[in-house]
Amino acid sequence: MKNIIFHSATLEDQGAMAALRKMVEPNKGRLRSAAARGPFDEIMGHVIAPDGVTYKEDTIGGVPGWWCTPADEQRAGVVCHFHGGWFTFGSAKAFRHFVGHIAAKSNVAAFVPDYRLAPEYPFPAALDDAEKCYRGFLDRGYTRIALTGDSAGGNLALLLLSRLQQDTKVITPTAAVALSPVTDLALSGDTWSSRAEADPYFTRSQATELVTAYVGAHDPKDPLLSPLYGCLRSLPPIRVHVGNDEVLLDDTLRYVQRAVDSGVDATADVWECMTHGFLSGVGTLDAANKALEAIGSFLAIRLAVSN
Repeated sequence: MKNIIFHSATLEDQGAMAALRKMVEPNKGRLRSAAARGPFDEIMGHVIAPDGVTYKEDTIGGVPGWWCTPADEQRAGVVCHFHGGWFTFGSAKAFRHFVGHIAAKSNVAAFVPDYRLAPEYPFPAALDDAEKCYRGFLDRGYTRIALTGDSAGGNLALLLLSRLQQDTKVITPTAAVALSPVTDLALSGDTWSSRAEADPYFTRSQATELVTAYVGAHDPKDPLLSPLYGCLRSLPPIRVHVGNDEVLLDDTLRYVQRAVDSGVDATADVWECMTHGFLSGVGTLDAANKALEAIGSFLAIRLAVSN
């Protein structure tokens, strides 16, 4: 495949992932509804806080969320990060330390919107909130905006890229970074089978329930729901990071292949032994540290004033 970079795991990371698997696999597939919001936020709350990053609540475009601002912020641009949680759980507050690392590595402020969640607010609420937040940045005078997102948030970031590309009157995003994005809500990727045993978190039946709560009666292959099926021409540079041991691997590989075939500057970084959400292991996993360094460098370059 074109533009795929494979990273081997260190012995230390292999040992750390083996220990993680032993701890989390007994709960595989159990996060299935809004009842998981508390436990999920608690997990994300354990991400090591980055040094020198401050946090503040705000509302952008009518969408509440949290700013993550590094001490050495360069005001050339801003990052908007959409959090993960299968469109059903997750919060800006719980993700603020994780996103703080992206802000620190790129030296720009990042905002995490609290988009509305299913099942109370099914599609298109989350995507509408994502667009409102983006347009709110434009209203505040930002002209260099990068979109980032993990898992379901990666879905929103990539969908928003395509949606904004259709509006010739709006300043479009400068770049995007997606971490293990959900690009195909039809769950048709081969790795839903080939990585079913390797993935310690998700099962197809679990994902099916969560997706159904979000999409309702809509066709999951609708390009407004699944970025894999949308028009990818003329999109800005995109970088995607994914673990080799997760069921969402094929979502990344197929999306990047389609993007490259459409003429987009897109690259997928695949990390050996890593599972979904491995970047949350920053400070512990060498793979997480290196991935965040690469993401920070990419965003810093794309958001520079001279670019």
